Amino acid sequence: MTKRLESKYKVCRRLGVNLWGRAKSPTNKREYGPGQHGQRRRKPSDFGNQLQAKQKLRCYYGNITEKQFQRYYEQASHVKGDTGENLVGILERRLDAVVYRMKFVPTVFAARQFVSHGHVSVNGTRVTIPSYLVGEGDIVVVKEKSRELPLVLAAIDSIEREVPEYIDVNHDRMEGTFVRTPKLADIPYPAQMEPNLVVEYYSR
Repeated sequence: MTKRLESKYKVCRRLGVNLWGRAKSPTNKREYGPGQHGQRRRKPSDFGNQLQAKQKLRCYYGNITEKQFQRYYEQASHVKGDTGENLVGILERRLDAVVYRMKFVPTVFAARQFVSHGHVSVNGTRVTIPSYLVGEGDIVVVKEKSRELPLVLAAIDSIEREVPEYIDVNHDRMEGTFVRTPKLADIPYPAQMEPNLVVEYYSR
């Protein structure tokens, strides 16, 4: 197992959840945390619950940096409506998240690399920035030379995930449309996400 995979799975064990719903996640076998003291169970404080909620959401989207995640929170808090709902809506608009939801790649981490290497375009323009925010009605297309990559074909054939209803995708044409910004209830998180606790964390 590569160090990258070990690191990702250690995150799952530390948080105590199968964050991405993968069959190989170690939490399927060991629900306690990693390391010498991983089996000690303490009742978390309110702050501990808030911190864990933030870490779950941040890590789910490919371990976004703390600085960038806080910027998303600030952006969400300045938009009318529920800040927690706004936050997950912004995260789902990230290009790497959209590519992942369209099932062009198997993982969020693969989606980041896929975008960075120039394999996709948005509305006819190649975009290599994973954090690029897609707008409603934007069309994401996989570059023709990239359509036969084993990674892409395996992701499309996978039955681990379904394409959510706020995204319209045509795997024959290797393109998809971001139909609308989703609400929390629309997003197919394998583990329970609590953006309201994230809001409480940053509101301290």
